[in-house]
Amino acid sequence: MRILLCRAAEAYLFVILARIVISWFPVSPGSVMASVYSFLYAITEPVLAPIRRIIPPTGMGGMGLDWSPMIVTFGLFLLERAVCT
Repeated sequence: MRILLCRAAEAYLFVILARIVISWFPVSPGSVMASVYSFLYAITEPVLAPIRRIIPPTGMGGMGLDWSPMIVTFGLFLLERAVCT
């Protein structure tokens, strides 16, 4: 069970990283990348949205810095350190 939890945490870290990277590029509606982004959004948003409600994005020169992926990544890192080592 512990190994399964560790692998799931690692996989979720990669999913969050993929969502971050894809968000940097324009995605055309109806394209393959749009369906990939929709999938990544659907599986990460239930975890990121509650954190975003507590800590909203910080304004930075017309853009917002979303802290929620960083906080979830840090939390998963702590979980892996506690359970997987």
